[in-house]
Amino acid sequence: MISAALDIQGERAHQQVGESSTVVNAQSAAPVNVTSPRKLPPVTSQNPNKKRVLFVTSEIADLVKTGGLGDVSAALPRAMAHLHDVRVLIPGYPQVLHSENPIHIIGELGGHAALPPCKIGRMDMPDGLVIYVLICPELYEREGSPYGANNGRDWPDNHIRFARLGLAAADIAANLAQIHWCPDLVHAHDWPAGLAPAYMHWRGQRTPTLFTIHNLAYQGVTSLGSCPELGIPTHALQQEGMEFYGKMSFLKAGMAYASHITTVSATYAQEITTPDFGCGLDGFLAAKTQQGLLSGIPNGIDESWDAATDPHLFCPFTIGDWDGKAVNADHVRELFGLDDSEGPLFAVVSRLVYQKGLDLTEAVSEYIVKSGGQIAIIGRGEPEEEQAMRELALRFPGQIGVRIGFNETDARRMFAGSDFLLMPSRYEPCGLSQMYAQRFGSLPVARNTGGLADTIENGVTGFLFDESTAESYQEALSRAFKVFAYPDLLNAMRCRAMAAPFNWCKAVEPYAELYEQLVAKALGKSHRQ
Repeated sequence: MISAALDIQGERAHQQVGESSTVVNAQSAAPVNVTSPRKLPPVTSQNPNKKRVLFVTSEIADLVKTGGLGDVSAALPRAMAHLHDVRVLIPGYPQVLHSENPIHIIGELGGHAALPPCKIGRMDMPDGLVIYVLICPELYEREGSPYGANNGRDWPDNHIRFARLGLAAADIAANLAQIHWCPDLVHAHDWPAGLAPAYMHWRGQRTPTLFTIHNLAYQGVTSLGSCPELGIPTHALQQEGMEFYGKMSFLKAGMAYASHITTVSATYAQEITTPDFGCGLDGFLAAKTQQGLLSGIPNGIDESWDAATDPHLFCPFTIGDWDGKAVNADHVRELFGLDDSEGPLFAVVSRLVYQKGLDLTEAVSEYIVKSGGQIAIIGRGEPEEEQAMRELALRFPGQIGVRIGFNETDARRMFAGSDFLLMPSRYEPCGLSQMYAQRFGSLPVARNTGGLADTIENGVTGFLFDESTAESYQEALSRAFKVFAYPDLLNAMRCRAMAAPFNWCKAVEPYAELYEQLVAKALGKSHRQ
């Protein structure tokens, strides 16, 4: 069994005319018109400067999403499309197989140790993004999230499920699937994809790999006894490999064997080399930093986060149209059962987990309400955190409203209608909500950590506090209340926040440069051998 959280804490191109392929029906997910696809050799890119990159991820927002990883997996490949040929590999969960987009079976992969054989399907999104779907019903076709059942418990065979994902990426890079497309680089994301660089390294594959840490605390820890099932060589179970305090970690495997490591903000890249944020890996990561193998590249947000054009809002508005923002606030109050009020509206749009500091929001809630504020909370997560938020709403009826679950339409409306966003995270690798909020004129009140420190300008586009305490948090809230009392100052800050440059252009350039450097370095090594 694997724990997601820290324990100690041209492929086969579009079918030619006259050819048929296996199609997974969008409604039934049952294969129809099945034929064995003809195997074609790999092709090289027409443009030598345009690299072929395989994204390996456990979620993508178009189809299945539990957090920011899904957003990044959907947005970054599209933002890179004009520079490189980026395609995404994702498991064939029910949400993927039952989407509106048909899936054509284009290849097959054999099993390895206890990892079963699987098929590779191709899904073409309407905007041109190519998604490879790893089809293995016994591993992925289950009701629940990508990681666990509807009761919140992790799947006991997650080590098998995500080792199969990593091995599939390695197989595609080795052209074992013969899908007429081979990557120049494999870009693996977070612990579920951590074995992709590892399998490639153990096989001696020369394709370079990049591993991105989206959250160091989720490490994919499993027992050493799983090695035979996964086909992991015994020499990998060393401190410089994937061994982790008497167990083994998929996340550490990705970091140990990748050509380079990135994380999702410059500040977080520094923080995780310290004991306070390193989750038991600070020494390992400090060594990677000294070797020049760890860097931070901030995430961006896509262009759909625009208050002037967003069709989900009750009332779209532009910079300076604060009456339009007020209309959204009225609707949010109605949506959450809050009383009419002229005071500030605070929003919480978050996974309900310990990392997010919800206990701190609970501690300052009385201060917010007594000062004339209201709070609207949406999210899902750990049962005890969900219950704490329900009880908070019961303590302050009409002033605090809670909706357990997540709906992106409601989230967008909350960003548009709120005056302030609460993000008292204990740590935050990058964070996206604070960028969404600023784009919609909601000023973040956030802890000065990780990506929050990199994307919020204290006193200009939001309010930062240093200590993870209710006292430090309340001091920042007092500043927010003071600004709210001066509409001209409040609106000036809103203007600055809404104009902040959070698009993906800033992230694409360093990623593109890194891709080119890693491929060039790998080619240089290959030519010397």
